[in-house]
Amino acid sequence: MTEEKRVAARRRVFKGGQITFTGRGAAIDCYIRNISDTGARLTVESAVGIPDTFDLMFDQGLIRKCEVVWRQATEIGVRFVQTVCTDLASKI
Repeated sequence: MTEEKRVAARRRVFKGGQITFTGRGAAIDCYIRNISDTGARLTVESAVGIPDTFDLMFDQGLIRKCEVVWRQATEIGVRFVQTVCTDLASKI
């Protein structure tokens, strides 16, 4: 069994979002699969070409700066690097 390393508990969700970078000139659609106040797990068509840092735009218009912690073929684990909103998981 693996040891849980997360600081905050994650909540399961299935919300749409967009990964934006390069001055928001490029956007990649994604789904937010789980979320906490400190990070999220995203599903994408392909993790190839997604930079190590980017902005995550939620359907509600909220934007969070993210840093990739891990990546697989179609999933990315991110840490929120800027605290813009407390109790984010309850707002999504």
